[in-house]
Amino acid sequence: MKVYTTDKIRNVVLLGHGGSGKTSLAEAFGYLSGLTSRMGKVTDGNTISDYSKEEQKRHFSINTTVIPIEWEGVKINIIDTPGYFDFVGEVEEAVSAAGAAIIVVNGKSGIEVGTQKAWELCEKYKLPRFVYVSNMDVDNASFRQVVEDMTELYGKKMAPFNLPIRESEKFVGYVNVITETGNRWQGKEVVPCEVPEYNKANLQMCRDTLMEAVAETSEEMMERYFGGETFSEAEIRAALRTNVCDCSIFPMTMGSNVLCQGVYTLLDDIVKYMPSPENRSVAGINMKTNEIYNADYDFSKAKSAYIWKTIVDPFIGKYSLVKVNSGVLKTDDLIYNVDRDIEEKVGKLYVMQGNKPIEVPELHAGDIGALAKLTAARTGNSLSTKASPIKFGKAEISTPYTYMRYKPKNKGDVDKISQALQKMSHEDLTLKVVNDAENRQTLLYGMGDQHLEIVVSRLLNEYKVEVELDRPKIAYRETIRKQSDVEYKYKKQSGGHGQYGHVKMRFSPSEDLEQAYVFEQEVVGGAVPKNYYPAVEKGLQESVQKGPMAGYPVVGVKAVLYDGSYHPVDSSEQAFRMATIQAFKKGFMEAHPVLLEPIASLKVTVPDAYTGDVMGDLNKRRGRVLGMNPAPGGKQIVEAEIPMSGLFGYCTDLRSMTGGRGEYAYEFVRYEQAPSDVQEKEVAARAAKVAENNAED
Repeated sequence: MKVYTTDKIRNVVLLGHGGSGKTSLAEAFGYLSGLTSRMGKVTDGNTISDYSKEEQKRHFSINTTVIPIEWEGVKINIIDTPGYFDFVGEVEEAVSAAGAAIIVVNGKSGIEVGTQKAWELCEKYKLPRFVYVSNMDVDNASFRQVVEDMTELYGKKMAPFNLPIRESEKFVGYVNVITETGNRWQGKEVVPCEVPEYNKANLQMCRDTLMEAVAETSEEMMERYFGGETFSEAEIRAALRTNVCDCSIFPMTMGSNVLCQGVYTLLDDIVKYMPSPENRSVAGINMKTNEIYNADYDFSKAKSAYIWKTIVDPFIGKYSLVKVNSGVLKTDDLIYNVDRDIEEKVGKLYVMQGNKPIEVPELHAGDIGALAKLTAARTGNSLSTKASPIKFGKAEISTPYTYMRYKPKNKGDVDKISQALQKMSHEDLTLKVVNDAENRQTLLYGMGDQHLEIVVSRLLNEYKVEVELDRPKIAYRETIRKQSDVEYKYKKQSGGHGQYGHVKMRFSPSEDLEQAYVFEQEVVGGAVPKNYYPAVEKGLQESVQKGPMAGYPVVGVKAVLYDGSYHPVDSSEQAFRMATIQAFKKGFMEAHPVLLEPIASLKVTVPDAYTGDVMGDLNKRRGRVLGMNPAPGGKQIVEAEIPMSGLFGYCTDLRSMTGGRGEYAYEFVRYEQAPSDVQEKEVAARAAKVAENNAED
């Protein structure tokens, strides 16, 4: 592939709901630009962008893929993203690297949740965008309906650039609103035709909207417009490019991906109207001077880049996908990783076509490429020269809240699984592994059940290790509500030297639930010598790790050693430790033991219409709704407190309740006494486990 300068580059991300046609559009782009000689199909598993076995098996995108194509002397980096919500991290990474977006809407299904989420992401990153309506060759596909719905949702900035021509319910051509001409498809060729009568009124409306947008680009244009002058096609196109780049107009177009109809025009429009990186800005901080560094994709400045994605594939190796923010990156360059404080040699430079690396000699500012084998590099790292170290802000990636406990099927695979998950979490920032030592479990966090299911499938198919997912244990705690006064005498005689330890202790609730226990001694007259106090405390330390009631860690207990006795020969630290352990068990169970459950503070963001359903569901989960606050876009934030046990499966239930429109976040706030039925269940489960272990022994 040739080297392209900044003005000849377009970075375009494809966004939209799952199944709207993003991957087949990328395939049509590849075919028309000569990248492939035949078009692959998602259902056949032979597209450029869905190259992983999981994607081919499931027939939908899981990873973000870059497909650079050449069109009219311009390089267009097409970034194809997944549409399903479990892979939102991939989409967020892609949007951070893009300079413009095409939101793909299925002409038959119309606007879906994914369409609205894509729009919100574009608004957040201030991305110029096109709306492309796919599947126009399908019966019941309606471009007009999508235009009306988008206008109703997002205002009069929606501007159709083309209108469909239909004959006998078939999609046969389009009317170009800018040139006011009709075009028909004859095989692969486009031939001029008359504008059908039924299109004329609509054409005039769309044309008027465009002309108003053109007039608003300058005072001179406005005067000419009101003076009744007509603008030349070159003037219209130049003004519309300005409108598109500053997000004051959002072009709408349509086509059929499988028939490659309307895609040629879309490629032309990307080149004509979408901004090159030189029309976008980017800034970082010079770590030497602490000043803002306006990189702004200027090729004449010192080189700097940002790693926006990492590919770790057992078959093709590790690639760091970079966007060059300034300067020119060349083969064998020395680059400094600001975040890791390490200098590495670039080696070869690549552009990725799906999973196929193609070597290039250099990458200019604004271009997207890949570096192989940067050992220390991670997604989000900034690269520059050591002389001027520049650090760029990291993309905001969604936090994973769905988690499951995982166990290896084969105990010998523990290290292999750990290494595989580490590699996968370098690639996928929404995948997290947490070791919960307290409950002796390892937790796998992801964006949803499907996400975790695919991780398990990848471990099996790519890394040849098998894990089982299970419901996670809840981190309960045990404490006491009353006081108790106990004594315990530990006495053993086994011929010769014996064991003797005798303690009298009081147990009471401590106000500090952050601490497991508070130990005090009030022994008078040396009934228990001072050198045995550490042994008593050691006994307490061991006892609080697994409570006597249900085996959970103990918190908030005050233990006072006030009396006891010792034997000058038989007493030992071991004897006093054992006496304390037994005294603790007895004293704890006599002091009205209770189970504490972890409580989370939960925020659920949903459209107004779903607040009733959400609050009803939270009540079923023993949640307490604290209030509601309005959020932008006709949404409400429902604030509640809920037991952590009530959050299991919440992601799936919230999505089905709200059609995928609901989002939630939570964090642990405190422990609270669990209801008696929960306590009884946990105590019974512990008793059953002890009985099972005894039976095995």
